[in-house]
Amino acid sequence: MTNTRSLDPIADRPPVAPRFLAAQPVWARGRQSEMNCLIGFRCRLPGRPEGATLRLTASTAYRAWLNGEFLAYGPARGPHGHFRVDEIDLADRLAEGENWLALEVVGYNVNSYYWPDQPAFLQAEITAGPDDAPQVLAATGSRQGPFEAAPLPHRLQRVARYSFQRPFSEVYRMGPAADAWRTGGPWSPAQLDVGEPVDRLPRRAPQPAYTLYPPRAHLARAVLHDRPLPPEKLRKDRSFTHISDTLKGFEPDQLEATPSLDVQHLAAEWTADEQPYEGGPLSLTARTARLMDVGVNRTGFLGATVTCTEPTRLWMTFDEILTDGEVDFDRMDTVNLVAWDLEPGTYRLESFEPYTLRYWQLLCVEGACEVSGLFLREYAHPPVAGQFQADDERLNRLFAAGVETYRQNALDLFMDCPSRERAGWLCDSFFTARVEPDLTGASRIEDSFLENYLLPGRFGALPAGMVPMCYPGDHLNGQFIPNWALWLVVQLPEYAARGGDPAVVAAYRSKVAALLDFFERYENADGLLEKLPSWVFVEWSKANSFVQDVNYPSNMLYAGALDVAGQLYDEPAWRDAAKRVRTTVRRQSFDGEFFVDNALREDGRLTVTRNRTEVCQYFAFFFDVASPQSHPELWARLRDEFGPPRRQSGAWPEVHPANSFIGNMLRIELLSRAGLAQQILDESIAYLLYMADRTGTLWEHDAPHASCNHGFASHIVHTLYRDVLGLYAIDRPNRRVTVRLNALQLPACRGTIPTADGELSLEWRVDGRKLRHRLALPEGWTAEIDNRTDRKLAEM
Repeated sequence: MTNTRSLDPIADRPPVAPRFLAAQPVWARGRQSEMNCLIGFRCRLPGRPEGATLRLTASTAYRAWLNGEFLAYGPARGPHGHFRVDEIDLADRLAEGENWLALEVVGYNVNSYYWPDQPAFLQAEITAGPDDAPQVLAATGSRQGPFEAAPLPHRLQRVARYSFQRPFSEVYRMGPAADAWRTGGPWSPAQLDVGEPVDRLPRRAPQPAYTLYPPRAHLARAVLHDRPLPPEKLRKDRSFTHISDTLKGFEPDQLEATPSLDVQHLAAEWTADEQPYEGGPLSLTARTARLMDVGVNRTGFLGATVTCTEPTRLWMTFDEILTDGEVDFDRMDTVNLVAWDLEPGTYRLESFEPYTLRYWQLLCVEGACEVSGLFLREYAHPPVAGQFQADDERLNRLFAAGVETYRQNALDLFMDCPSRERAGWLCDSFFTARVEPDLTGASRIEDSFLENYLLPGRFGALPAGMVPMCYPGDHLNGQFIPNWALWLVVQLPEYAARGGDPAVVAAYRSKVAALLDFFERYENADGLLEKLPSWVFVEWSKANSFVQDVNYPSNMLYAGALDVAGQLYDEPAWRDAAKRVRTTVRRQSFDGEFFVDNALREDGRLTVTRNRTEVCQYFAFFFDVASPQSHPELWARLRDEFGPPRRQSGAWPEVHPANSFIGNMLRIELLSRAGLAQQILDESIAYLLYMADRTGTLWEHDAPHASCNHGFASHIVHTLYRDVLGLYAIDRPNRRVTVRLNALQLPACRGTIPTADGELSLEWRVDGRKLRHRLALPEGWTAEIDNRTDRKLAEM
């Protein structure tokens, strides 16, 4: 095939946001800064105009309907003061005759890790006709073809936050005509204010998948009993009790409803009743409940058709796992509960916000209803092109779990989890960004992720030079993770090597310099970082107890960031500083057996402790403070006595074990550098298969007490392609692939990775003393094959 692709990954997409021809940003008069304010907008469209396109952006979030049917949710997130524009083709969706487009837009106006806290608005228009002469059919703020708008009171405004990291939970009081406005039903239009123009950005990320998934099975039914609890026994996390200027929300005495407290007064007596779910009606009377299984962890919008013959209170609770056989709605300090108070009638209910779950409970607290057609409307990255198939079903389950984890955490940016936070975290992004081109052939989401961090000059309450630990979002309390800023620096050269936009890489130079200037202020007389401020974070393990005064893993990371920044921007002084930091850490931290985690300042003197963690050793090797050549005994000990086998052996009990995030991940990376592919295969199964089999996704920790769907863990996809299939290195800018065929106890493996020029595929199988393989390259690509087995290579 002929290659027509630019090496700039953004070149084939609009360099600027789509232009609005007539639309202006608008909102209900005087309500731009109200918390949790839901406004409906609608317009009527005639017939099926050629080339009809909806173009819109908003603060905070919108949901679009066409003729009463779900259309889209958005927008993609941008940095403060910038708003990404969605373009949605309506041509094939419009009906003959009259059409109604309806938009629900919520202005959250609170700080969170999920959405920036910015005044509410909607800017939307519909155009039709040829590109060179489009006609505006409807536009916000336009006198010709305006959108109508009205408040939507059926979603209660004064409710508790969903979590510390996300805005509000959902509570509804509805009559059967509550949604009739979407298709032209009566309402009372509100006056609108036209706001100031906003800076716009292109979406860049692909449009999400909205596939409907019904539950796979009905698991149990229950009778609900009263369980009186005194107020002091009710669980109330910080998002309920710590409302303040730095955690915005409604105070407890302002709330219109408190289902997260009310549900704790109910106890369920469950009876197993496992059967396939086929969509038929489930009859619920007062104080009864049902438990459903979606089959695997999925993220999306909860929906059902509900018919009530009397006033009914219906709650849906959900979680990724079962706790003692039932859903624990606040296992992660979240309100995994959507509440509806319904008058008699029939409703098509659907949550406004996306949630993550495998298990789903329906609780009829009052009244009676029939619930049918349960579904989860997926909100995830569209299906990916990358494929992998091994003659070991365990590896295939790991790959599938990695893909599912990726899709739910790589939507408009790289997220830590799609549940509790939905936040664009650094460090997570370093690992997830490697997976994106493997599965999609491009780095479109990484483009957006890095653009979000690049554009702001300053980040609110953070010190000059520092960047947020997760973004877009607000950190009004001034908290940041200094280590995470260094992971951003470490990600940049890999982005460049993936073919990232050279202009973005170049523009980051000043931001990197300002960041390194910030860290330089914390260097002690030895040239090491000491007493770093805010939240110093190494990983979810005992290592986080040893972060002061001089934390050696942080300094190892610092050296790595200085080194790669010096290479990327040709700054020898940064590379020299990296060498000095590594030398000093080696001298101070290595005690002859292991690297020690920290040193404390006592009476003006720095004293190295005896605190030793597994993850500290991995930091040392990952960031080139140590190597198998410089520290052969330690490397052999780590290789042979640590990892999954240590769970049984109990070796080196004084060295605190690592966790999934990120020690176990770094260990696998070090094994890959050493070419230990069979050990990678075995340990990946030991580390991750129980997660994949329980939830179909991969977790934040090595136990299910936090997120069971965490973006960084999708890196197993990259590991399987690299170390098992053998597509070891893919140089996209230069169209070159390095194939490394490793000695494995595996009969066969095959896989494909998309590129901008076509599909890259490799297949191999063991045939006696021969390793037969087939490599297919896009036109213009070259390959180098490195056979590390004891078998002779042969073509298939």
